[in-house]
Amino acid sequence: MMPVKKYTLLDGIDSPADLRKLPVESLPELCDEIRAFLIEQLSNNPGHFASSMGAVEITVALHYVFDTPDDRIVWDVGHQAYPHKLLTGRRESFSGNRKMGGLSGFPTPDESGYDTFTAGHASNSISAALGMSVAARLSGNTKRRAVAVIGDASISGGLAFEGLNNAANTPNNLLIVLNDNDMSIDRNVGSLHSYLAHINTSRRYNSLRYKTYNFMRRHKLITENGRGLVLRFNNALKALLGGSQNIFEGLNIRYFGPFDGHDVCKLVKVFRDIRDMDGPKILHLRTVKGKGYAPAEADPANWHAPGKFDPVSGQRVSGKCDIPKFQDVFGNALLEFAQKDSRIVAVTAAMPTGTSISTMQEAVPDRVFDVGISEGHAVTFAGGLAKEGLLPVVGIYSSFLQRAYDHIIHDVAIQGLPVVFAIDRAGLVGEDGVTHHGTYDMAYLNAIPGITIAAPSTATQLRNLLFTALSSANGPFAIRYPRGNADDFPAEGDPQILTPGKGRLVTDGNDAVVLSIGPIASEVIRAVETLADEGITVAHYDMIYLKPVDQYILHQACSKGVPVITVEDGSIIGGLNSVTAAWMKANSAEVPLYAIGIPDVFVRQGTIGQLRRQCGMDSEAIAATIKKAIQTEKKINSK
Repeated sequence: MMPVKKYTLLDGIDSPADLRKLPVESLPELCDEIRAFLIEQLSNNPGHFASSMGAVEITVALHYVFDTPDDRIVWDVGHQAYPHKLLTGRRESFSGNRKMGGLSGFPTPDESGYDTFTAGHASNSISAALGMSVAARLSGNTKRRAVAVIGDASISGGLAFEGLNNAANTPNNLLIVLNDNDMSIDRNVGSLHSYLAHINTSRRYNSLRYKTYNFMRRHKLITENGRGLVLRFNNALKALLGGSQNIFEGLNIRYFGPFDGHDVCKLVKVFRDIRDMDGPKILHLRTVKGKGYAPAEADPANWHAPGKFDPVSGQRVSGKCDIPKFQDVFGNALLEFAQKDSRIVAVTAAMPTGTSISTMQEAVPDRVFDVGISEGHAVTFAGGLAKEGLLPVVGIYSSFLQRAYDHIIHDVAIQGLPVVFAIDRAGLVGEDGVTHHGTYDMAYLNAIPGITIAAPSTATQLRNLLFTALSSANGPFAIRYPRGNADDFPAEGDPQILTPGKGRLVTDGNDAVVLSIGPIASEVIRAVETLADEGITVAHYDMIYLKPVDQYILHQACSKGVPVITVEDGSIIGGLNSVTAAWMKANSAEVPLYAIGIPDVFVRQGTIGQLRRQCGMDSEAIAATIKKAIQTEKKINSK
C-alpha cells in the first residue's frame, strides 16, 4: 500500500537522472522528505532504521554527482542503503521491503542494476569496488568511476584493510567514502575508532590542505600525473602546520576530510572536486546515526532495527512475549556459569547486545572482549585465550561465523582447543533474508575433525548444553540456536550434563520414524500429534547432537523397518540427512530415507513461518511428507 503523505520532490524521482534535474539548493529539502518517508514507512513495516537515516545526504550527493548506474557505488553494510533504494526506482515498492516477494532489505544485483554488489555483511566494499575500478581500466572504460561507501565501523574489518593495502598498488580511480558515525550496531571499539576521533581534531590542517590543493590544481600548479608530487605536497603542508601522520596517506591513499556528512550542498561540491582525481582516495565524513529523528539520535544502538514504533511519539511497539528469547537464555546462563568459574571469558565481534553477551559484559566487563567487526580475529583470539587455560565463549551469528571458517580449522580445531562457539541466528532468520540465514553452519562445521556440534530444541537444553561445553573443555564445541523465542522456560536448579552423542526419544510409534535436530522439533511434534489423530503413529527422536551423532538412535530407527525422515533447520547437504545416510550406508541399513530441510538453493526473505512453508518445513508439510513416505513404501511392498 502506498503512503498517504505526498512528497513534493521525492515523488518526482524515479531514477538518479530525475534527481540530477533538481537545483542543488533543493537537495536539503529532498533529504528532509526522504527522512520523513523512511519514518512513515519503517514505523509500520520494520527494518534497519538508524543507519539509513544517517546516510541520507551522502546518498543524495553521490547519485547527484556520479553517473549511476554506469558509475559503480558499492555499499558496505547494506542496511544503510534504504535512501539509495528510494532514489533508484524502488520508492513505490518500498512498502514491500523485507517481505516475501518484495524488496530485499539489502542491496542485491538481482533486484536492480543500481545495486552493484551484494552487501549483507561488512567490510567487503573496498575490495569489490577496487575490482570494479581495475576492471573498467582493463576494458578501456576510463570514464567509469567506482565508489565504496563503508560505514558502521566496517573499516575496522580485516578485509577492509586488505583492500586498502592493495588499493595503491594497482592503477585505479577508487573513491572510498568513510561514513564515520561512531557506531557499528553497538558503540565502536578499538584503536582505529580512537584514531578517527583524533583525525577529527586536526580540522585546521585538513581544511587548509584541501583548500590549498584545490587552488593549486585550478591554477595548474599541481597536476594529477604525479601522484608522488601530490603526496609530497601534503607532507610538506603537514610539516608546516604541525599535522600528524595520516594512516591512509601512509598507505599511499589521498585523504580528504573530515567533513560534515549532513551538509548535502557541501558534499556535492566536495564530490565534484575529487570525482575525477586519479588514484585511490578516501573521503572522511562525520555523520550521526539516526539523524533527523530524536529518539534514534539519542539511542542509536536500540534504534538500529527498532521494530514498529509510533512515528510521532517515538514509542516502540514492544511485541514482548512471556517466553524468553534463545539469545537471552544463553546470555543469562553464560553469566551464571561465569560467576562460578573465573576461567570463563566471552568474545564478541561488535555484537554484545545482539548476542546477549552484554549481560555478562555489564556484570564482569573485564572478562568480556568486544573485538569489533573482525570475526576471524575473534576466533583466533579465542584460540589464544584457550591455549593459556581460559574457557572462551565466542558469541556470534551463524552467517557471520562463515567468515572465520579457516580460523576455526587452523587456529582452534587442529590444536583441539576448548573454544565454545555460541552460534546465534542459526537456521532461517526471516526478513533479513539470503545474506543472513544461518543455514550452513552444521554442514561447514561437520567436516571439521574433533568438533562437537549440538542444537538444543528447548531453552532448558540450551542452558544444559552450555554447561556441558564449559564442563568438558575437550576441544571445540559448537551450540547452534535460532533467532526468536524458545517454547519453554529454562529449568531452574543445577544444570545437567547432556552427554555428547546422546539424543532423546520424544514419542514412540511404528509407522514411521522422524529424526529432528534443534527447535524445528516443535514443528515435528505438532505434525506427529496431527497424524496420531488419524491413527498414524510416528517415533520422533530429538537428536540434540549432530556430531557425534547418536548411533544407538540410528540403529533403533532403522531396526523398525519403516521410512526414516530427517528434519533440520539447515542445509540438507552436509547436515543431519547426510550424516544419517552415511551411517546407513556404512551399516548396511536398507530402509527408505527422506529429507526435510533447506534445499540446495539460496532462500530469500520472508517471515520464518512463510519460509518454513516454502521449504516444506512447517508442521502441515512435515505431516504430509510423513504420510507420503508411508504410502509410498506400502505401495512398493505390496508389489
